[in-house]
Amino acid sequence: MIQLHEIALSGNCHKVRMLLSMLGLPYEKIAVNLAAGEHRSPDYLALNRFGQVPTLVDGSIVVRDSQAILVYLASAYGGERWWPNDPARLANITSWLSVAANEIAAGPNSLRLHHKWGRSIDLARAESVTAATLQLIDEALAENRWLAGGEASIADLAIYPYLALSPEGGIDLAPFKNVLRWFGDIRRLDGY
Repeated sequence: MIQLHEIALSGNCHKVRMLLSMLGLPYEKIAVNLAAGEHRSPDYLALNRFGQVPTLVDGSIVVRDSQAILVYLASAYGGERWWPNDPARLANITSWLSVAANEIAAGPNSLRLHHKWGRSIDLARAESVTAATLQLIDEALAENRWLAGGEASIADLAIYPYLALSPEGGIDLAPFKNVLRWFGDIRRLDGY
């Protein structure tokens, strides 16, 4: 059985749980207690040398990093629906995975860490990155229902959690009507 080493409050773990659910894959949740330092234990570091969550174990395959896990699950279990065979569509999906790992992490995720848990950040930079990124995503969603074209993909699942959680970072989403519409579309996907 697939194992997911995770923490409940992490948006990165949430995106993996969403795809596992949408694929109908049974899995075992293994909570990693960050406060107790479990992510730095020798056993956990043997799975994920970066000491981060999530980590997915599927038989002898171990995958770290939420974007990499989405790619693995989509390509191993999702078929054409989640991991298309079209190079242009895959490139588009991959570009959004990069946005999740870069702009979303540096913007909305950083603001959430700051406002919810008091982490020290470059506040002005995080606010600037967030404003620019939300504007670009809202514009992309004005052109298409989904980020990478005509149907939902792992691009949507990679971006969604930290935008949905962004009010915890003091972000007002009211001006971003297309993003708010897209939230509803995601929540209506089978298995959400």
